[in-house]
Amino acid sequence: MQASVNSIETFGLVDGPGIRTVIFLNGCKLRCLYCHNPEMWQMGEKNYTEEELIDKIIRNKPYFKRNNGGVTFSGGEPLLQVDFLLDICKKLKEAGIHIALDTAGVGIGKYDEILSLVDLVLLDIKHPDKEGYHKLTKNSIEESEKFIESLNKSGKPVWIRQVIVPGIMDNENYLELLANYLQKIKEIEKIEFLPFHHLGFSKYENLKLENPLKNIPEMDPKKCEELYQKFMKIYKEKATSK
Repeated sequence: MQASVNSIETFGLVDGPGIRTVIFLNGCKLRCLYCHNPEMWQMGEKNYTEEELIDKIIRNKPYFKRNNGGVTFSGGEPLLQVDFLLDICKKLKEAGIHIALDTAGVGIGKYDEILSLVDLVLLDIKHPDKEGYHKLTKNSIEESEKFIESLNKSGKPVWIRQVIVPGIMDNENYLELLANYLQKIKEIEKIEFLPFHHLGFSKYENLKLENPLKNIPEMDPKKCEELYQKFMKIYKEKATSK
């Protein structure tokens, strides 16, 4: 079986614990306003076999062992290539490799099966309510909700990721909505706020795509941290009052 791979990061340090090999798979149903990887929207040609990817991953196994690292499947949306994921994850489990899945939870099903094989889920939260989600992604929140149901059943640990865009997420009302929403997700180990940046803007120009946030300033990292601290206080208060 083959996969459509956009790129491979050999020594990733931010997509899960330890040193990781990060496989960026092509294809995504969402059209997030703040997307910094529009070149991955389309599936593209299948260009890697399981054997080729496994070989690249296994080569780094000595580094994984030193600091609890492993492989992370990211994108795009890796769940759009779920049959490939199922096959390769079964073989990676046999090889004793820690597997993380970086996803928005918008795939084509088989969520219970793939979650039985992964060790950690990095869940990208787009927006906590239906209207905001659709406005931000041009898609319905329903598929993500299905994934969260499977995720809760799986009992797998979750790291939450939330991009903070000025004018959308940088207010107390949004923090309150997000804190309420996350109460429905079990086994959350970590919550990350990621400041909106302009690093992907040149890609829109190169691809001749309209950039919907071209006039929005980058999120100030200091303000993002302040928002995070405020959010965590709200989130913990809600968690203890359940």
